[in-house]
Amino acid sequence: MTQRPARSSEQNGFFWKTKSLDEMSSAEWESLCDGCARCCLEKLEDEDTGDIYFTHVSCRLLDAGLCACKDYPKRSEQVPDCVRLTPDNVRTLNWLPPSCGYRLVAEGRDLYWWHPLISGNPNTVHEAGVSVRGRVRGTEDEIPDSELEDHIVQWPVRLPKRARLRKSPKG
Repeated sequence: MTQRPARSSEQNGFFWKTKSLDEMSSAEWESLCDGCARCCLEKLEDEDTGDIYFTHVSCRLLDAGLCACKDYPKRSEQVPDCVRLTPDNVRTLNWLPPSCGYRLVAEGRDLYWWHPLISGNPNTVHEAGVSVRGRVRGTEDEIPDSELEDHIVQWPVRLPKRARLRKSPKG
């Protein structure tokens, strides 16, 4: 979910604290995306253990500078294995980053200070060092699957120190 829709008046409240995922409007659901684009990174799964390993290789549709999909409405047509997040699957997907707004709300946790719904600013996800901006080293079209093991990174499953703060360091 890497396209930020316009905010509606109903999004000014803390709807994620009062509504279940199933009760959210489409606009509310989409606004849970923090714009980090970590979910758009290629991942490897160990078949024996089920462990997930993130790489710094992105989906071919990701604009890594904007942290947004180049064709969000038609992404599933262009990338058949693109997973559309739903209220049902966010509860079970083991590869969602621990900072993911969908995952946090599904687990009954609150959003971080840098989430655009909290900060009111879509750039705070980048300022907090959470997004993939400046960290992608290639796309799935440029790096063959056989080389993905050489591109495994740990940062997508960790939060930078400034992102873990209770409020903005500028605040």
